[in-house]
Amino acid sequence: MYISRLKIQEAMCSRGIKTFTELADKVGITKNQLSLMISDNYNPFKSKVMDLCEALDVMPDDIINISTLNDPIPFHEEITPEDVTAIELFAGAGGLALGLEQAGIKTLKHVEFDKACCETLRTNRPYWNVTCEDIHNVDFTEYRGKIDIVTGGFPCQAFSYAGKKMGFDDTRGTLFHEFARCVQEVQPKMFLAENVRGLASHDNGRTLETIIYVFESLGYTIDNRKKILNACYYGVGQKRERIVIIGIRNDLVNDINFEYPTPDKEWTTLRTALKNCPPSIGEEYSAKKKAVFKLVPPGGCWVDLPDDVAKAYMGKSYYSGGGRRGMARRISWDEPCLTLTCSPSQKQTDRCHPEEVRPFTVREYARIQSFPDDWQFAGGIADQYKQIGNAVPVELSRRIGIQLKISIQEHKKRNV
Repeated sequence: MYISRLKIQEAMCSRGIKTFTELADKVGITKNQLSLMISDNYNPFKSKVMDLCEALDVMPDDIINISTLNDPIPFHEEITPEDVTAIELFAGAGGLALGLEQAGIKTLKHVEFDKACCETLRTNRPYWNVTCEDIHNVDFTEYRGKIDIVTGGFPCQAFSYAGKKMGFDDTRGTLFHEFARCVQEVQPKMFLAENVRGLASHDNGRTLETIIYVFESLGYTIDNRKKILNACYYGVGQKRERIVIIGIRNDLVNDINFEYPTPDKEWTTLRTALKNCPPSIGEEYSAKKKAVFKLVPPGGCWVDLPDDVAKAYMGKSYYSGGGRRGMARRISWDEPCLTLTCSPSQKQTDRCHPEEVRPFTVREYARIQSFPDDWQFAGGIADQYKQIGNAVPVELSRRIGIQLKISIQEHKKRNV
């Protein structure tokens, strides 16, 4: 039993309470005490919870969830032999999982460590089997031979071995190792691994070489199935380049044919992505920053500022090398947004609204990542931006998922 951050946030919005600091003041406690109250280990029957309910004008049942984040939730959907099944690791806020669901793939287990992300997943899909646990502690052997695909965007932790052929055991301690361990324990027909574009060039390509070598040592063929995709050519209003690695188990490599989705001829613009976007909460610029952005036209950045303003805004970065076109950047309606980050207003990665002098709202962030408008995000505003910024775009995931499903289903039809 725990107090739901998402339900707290909804109550705050309806009462016009903008920040957790403001809510803490109304309850008569510190922000740190409030953070403790909405952690999943807090006893919701303590006296201050009634003060919290009074501040929000809600009943305890309106903000308390009966289950805990660690309680297993069974997958209720019936699985048939014709279904394509998956396990997802590092599920985050559900961008990849939702896209695969839209493609018709049934994911039987979603593993995620971040509690706000777990609450996001369980709020939007109560029937999903969400394991809110450190992946190092998760045993996948019960799924051996029962799952078609293992998916996930493992966080990129550097391991540089200067060209040595390092094996599976030598990657121990990294989150890539845990992804590879799941593949080893489950022995799926295929896997999908997603990561930042920079993985392809990290350490002069040796990191990616090590990753591929480990997958091959586990019995999987990759060949030309690693590819850098730019989401803006796959129905997403964002220039977001990611490397996708598809592996096929060696004994099936001649019977499973995978083709990447065909890119669109034209990119998806911000105007398309944000059409009729509903209002939501969002960060705001300081008065000083607003004064700077009022001088930047749509599609412009620091180079459009008067020289003295640019120097004052950029500081030492003004004299550094490189393009730095992300600084003081206002996005144009008729281009995709630049890659979203975990914060909408950091100076090095500014993403200003085309017309208004403000960062994108939470819902605009979600739209740019192609989340549907009814997908809710748990936690405070910083948690929500972080979850969305880290997500795999839903539409890109859906299109890749369709190709994965076709590959597995055609294989199954040939082997009935």
